[in-house]
Amino acid sequence: MSQQRRVLAAGLIGSAIEWYEFFIYGTAASLVFGKLFFPAFDPVVGTLLALSTFAVGFVARPIGSVVFGHFGDRAGRKSMLVITLVMMGVATTLTGLLPSYNSIGIWAPILLVVLRMVQGFSLGGEYGGAVLMSVEHAGPRKRGLYGAVVNTGVGWGLLLATIVFLGLSQLSDEAFYAWGWRVPFLSSIVHGRYRRW
Repeated sequence: MSQQRRVLAAGLIGSAIEWYEFFIYGTAASLVFGKLFFPAFDPVVGTLLALSTFAVGFVARPIGSVVFGHFGDRAGRKSMLVITLVMMGVATTLTGLLPSYNSIGIWAPILLVVLRMVQGFSLGGEYGGAVLMSVEHAGPRKRGLYGAVVNTGVGWGLLLATIVFLGLSQLSDEAFYAWGWRVPFLSSIVHGRYRRW
């Protein structure tokens, strides 16, 4: 496989994994985070608070793109992409290991927000860097195609997140709240071996 295609494949796979991890958070926020991390509130308010933590990732994304874009220009895009992929994987795995409000109190939602900020920050750096690196390695007549292919990682990530939660919906409510919701986050450990360029 040529270097151009290797970079394209790595960009697509990395982007799909990053977006998968970004979207599983949104699904979990709407299904379980209100009950586990905001149980002191009315269920509707708890769900809205959980979804507001999802929004934190979108606020952190542009900041990550500026920071990692700057350092990518100075230190090299490949090293910045590796850093962003590892950051996302660590934040996602730690979210899956996070104790609930009933175990550690107010620290549970605080840590949840911090981990979500790290996810958004790293995605902002990875996504732009992956598209840019793929376009830079493409031939002059394939730049639009290569950029578009990496861009499809958003859709692939959403599809994977939906499939995983669809499979977990077969669990009983008790099992899903106890451990099932953690499975997509902990699977980030398995994805770790693919986090390289």
